[in-house]
Amino acid sequence: MSLVYSEEQRLLADTAAEFLLARSPVTAQRRLRDEGAAEGFDDALWNEMVDMGWSAIPFPEALGGLAFGCMGLGAVFESIGRNLSASPLLSSIVLGGTLIELGGSEAQQAEWMPLLIAGDKRIALALDEKPRHDPAATALRAERQGNGWLLQGHKTFVADGVGADAFIVVARSTGGPGERDGLSLFFVPADAPGVQVLPMRMIDSRNHAQVRLDGVCVDAAALIGQEGGAWGALDAALDRGRACLAAELLGMTQNLFDMTIEYLKTRVQFDVPIGSFQALQHRAARCYAHLHLARSAVMAGLAAMDDPTLDAAGRARLASLAKWKAGDAAHRISREAVQMHGGMGVTDELDVGLFLKRIRVAQAELGDADFHCDRYGEFVEAQ
Repeated sequence: MSLVYSEEQRLLADTAAEFLLARSPVTAQRRLRDEGAAEGFDDALWNEMVDMGWSAIPFPEALGGLAFGCMGLGAVFESIGRNLSASPLLSSIVLGGTLIELGGSEAQQAEWMPLLIAGDKRIALALDEKPRHDPAATALRAERQGNGWLLQGHKTFVADGVGADAFIVVARSTGGPGERDGLSLFFVPADAPGVQVLPMRMIDSRNHAQVRLDGVCVDAAALIGQEGGAWGALDAALDRGRACLAAELLGMTQNLFDMTIEYLKTRVQFDVPIGSFQALQHRAARCYAHLHLARSAVMAGLAAMDDPTLDAAGRARLASLAKWKAGDAAHRISREAVQMHGGMGVTDELDVGLFLKRIRVAQAELGDADFHCDRYGEFVEAQ
């Protein structure tokens, strides 16, 4: 398992960094926030990302992908984090596309994969129903009705839910909340009768929504995979998403750290740069150590997603480690960045606040620190 990018992956990382710095710098995210863009991202920018092949990176060539794996995606997501670039790459491609790849029938793959990779359609994963991420807690019911299904319930914090063409809804066809068995996946068109999409205001100004399903009827072809047997594909797709989100957190944290070090070098008090104060040097050194520990964990998590020698438990354990450590380092360093910038650190004039807000949302998305510590512990105990 390699903890560094290959030459091809480094080339992709450099290309992504140059492109996003030119086309989607932090000022672009500030503009989207100020304009109140409903979808939270620039559609023209997303089309350019698609044209560069980013939407095809994780999928096998048989499905029209580039077979470049999660390590390739990680290189892109790290640059996305550095620039706070908003796009549906995580929601529609990494999560939605992976569920179709792993759980979809040949007909579903033939219909949806070309549309997703070409950027012609967007899908969003409708999973969580409570403030904290917990896939097994799904309570939304799916009941048989004739040759189809009746869906009743609600979902919250649906990433990129506003403007999505369809949702992959996680529903419970048997059992009760807390059980991993009995979960099923369904395609639900966004314009289906009974579907209501309500935008949510988030501190990072990204696109999140509540999705209410009031007696929504779908036909038998809407079922993805086996009835009641969605947990394996769902957990695998979430782990890919967690590894990519960890890479995004790493990119944000790296940029915050770099900004803070530059500030320590240029901010003068008592006729000397404040970076010459030993107390601040010690704090910066601790941040540096946590940042590089996070990088090792994130690279291991990304590599695990592409490693055929690992079983599902091995990949899940390293994905949780990556998401936890990336979130932990982001929390520590974003807090220090605000404090070392002094009063300016909490003003909207500086980009520090934009990074802080996005980090706080990303920390909770797809599982916070408590969730992943508990999950990691389960795998360790099972060994």
